[in-house]
Amino acid sequence: MSIPRQLRTCHGALPDDVVIVAHFYDIESGRKDLSDRERGNAHELFQIPVPRDGGIQDLLDEAVRPDRCFDVVIAEDISRVSRRSYTSTEIEHRLETAGVMLVCADEPFRLDAKGRRAKTSTQVLTRRVKQGVAEWYVIEMLGKAWDGFETHTEQGYNVGKACYGYIAKKMPHPVPAKRAKGLKKTRLEIHPVEGPVVRKSFGWRVAERLGYQAIADRLNEDLVTNPPPTPVGPDNAVGMWTYLNVRDILTNPKHTGHMVWNRRARKGGGKNRMNPISEWVWSPDPTHEANIDLETFVQAQQVAEQRERSRTASKSRDPQAKRTYRLRSYIFCVLCRRRLYGKTKHQHAYYVCAPKKAWVPEGHPPSTYWVREGGMVKGLTEFLANHVFGRYRRQLLSVSLKELDENAKKDRKTKITALRRAITEAETKRKNLVRNLELTDVDQDFVRDVNERRAELRARSRGCVPSWPRQRTRCSRHPTWVWSTSCPSRRSS
Repeated sequence: MSIPRQLRTCHGALPDDVVIVAHFYDIESGRKDLSDRERGNAHELFQIPVPRDGGIQDLLDEAVRPDRCFDVVIAEDISRVSRRSYTSTEIEHRLETAGVMLVCADEPFRLDAKGRRAKTSTQVLTRRVKQGVAEWYVIEMLGKAWDGFETHTEQGYNVGKACYGYIAKKMPHPVPAKRAKGLKKTRLEIHPVEGPVVRKSFGWRVAERLGYQAIADRLNEDLVTNPPPTPVGPDNAVGMWTYLNVRDILTNPKHTGHMVWNRRARKGGGKNRMNPISEWVWSPDPTHEANIDLETFVQAQQVAEQRERSRTASKSRDPQAKRTYRLRSYIFCVLCRRRLYGKTKHQHAYYVCAPKKAWVPEGHPPSTYWVREGGMVKGLTEFLANHVFGRYRRQLLSVSLKELDENAKKDRKTKITALRRAITEAETKRKNLVRNLELTDVDQDFVRDVNERRAELRARSRGCVPSWPRQRTRCSRHPTWVWSTSCPSRRSS
C-alpha cells in the first residue's frame, strides 16, 4: 500500500500540465549501497497496482540517454531515494549532471525555473536537513531494536524455533495489549527424548574426541532412540543425522542454560554466517535448565580447535595408506601448540613437529624434532596401569556400573513417557478428525485426503510402540521362557 500512496502524493504536488510517464521503484532496504541496489526480486512477491519500469539503476541509466523519456524525477520525500545521506546525495548529483532535476513532494520547488534559479538555498537546506534526519532515524531505530533484543535475551525468551534438545514452552506475553490479542513468548524446556541425545553427543565429543561425522554415524545406528532434527521446513528433512546437524548442536551455547542471541548475521552480504563470539549477546545468568554445564561446552569447543583438519579414524581411507598411528591427533607440541603428525623412519613410527620458519615461536627448536611412538606408548601404558587401573579399580568399576544402570533406567522411563505421550497425541488427533467429519460436507477428494491423514496418524501411533528385544531374560511368572517378540505372561494377560 505504500507505493500507491507515494504515487498519489506525487500526483498532488505536480502542476496540472505535468504528466508522470514512468515508474521506478524497488522493494528493499534504503540503507544499501548504490552498487547493491536493485538486485532483488521482492517486488514480484506483491500485487502492486502500479506498473514498474525498473529500479534505481534503470532510472540512472535512462537519465543519461539522449532520448530519455522524462525531464524531471519526483519522489515523495528524499528518504525514499535512500536512507543514507551520502547515497541520496550521489543519486541527486548524477541526475543533475545528466540534466535531470530531482524534486520531492514535501519540498518547495518550481519546474518553470531555469539555470541557477532551478534550485534555491532554502530548498537545499531543507533537503540536507531531511537527509540527516532520515539517516538519524534509521540508526536510532536500529539501536533501540538492538537494546530490545538484548533485554529480550536477558529475560530468557527464545527467538525462533527451539533448538534441538529443547521444547518451546509458550508463556503469556508481558505486554497487556499483546497478551489480550493472544500473542505469547517462548522459553526453553528440555525435551524428554532429544535432551539425552544432546548430552550423549557432548560426552562422545569431549571424552573420545570424535569428529562430527563419527558422532552422526553412531546416532544413525538407532534413529528411534536418537531421533534426527527436524528443520524449519519439514519437507527438507533427510530423516537421518548429518555432519551439519551434529555441528549445530555441539556449537550451540543455549545448551548451557544461558540464552544467547546474535550468533549469526541475518543481513548484508554475510547472511547466515557466524558472528565473532565477542558479538554474541548472552544472558548474565542461566534462564532455563541446562543440558550440559558451561565447562563441558568449552571443552567441546577446544576439541574443535585441536581437531581442525583431522580425521577420526587412526588410518586414512586412502588405499595407499599402510601405516596406522595409534596416538594421532592426541599429541601436541607444548611450545607451538600444533598437532604432531605421524611419520615412519627405519620401520619405526614417529610423531614429528616441523613448523614453518615464519611460525616458529621463541624457544622452539629451529629444525624438525621427532618423538618415537614406542616410548610414548610405553609411558602411557605405565601411567594407566599405576594411576588409573590401580588396586581400587574393581570397586570403582562396580560403582560406575551401578550409576550407569540407574541412568539407563531413568532414560528408559523417559523414553516410555515420551512414547506414551506421542501415542496419546496421535489418538486424540484421529478422534478429533472423526468428530469434524460429522459437521462437514464431503466429496470424493475430501474422503481421499481424510483416509491418507488417518493412515498417517495410524502409522505414527504404531511407530511409537517399541518391539520387545529378542533376548533371553527372566520373567516373574515363567523364569525359563525366552521372549521372542513379547513376554508370554504379558501376552496371556
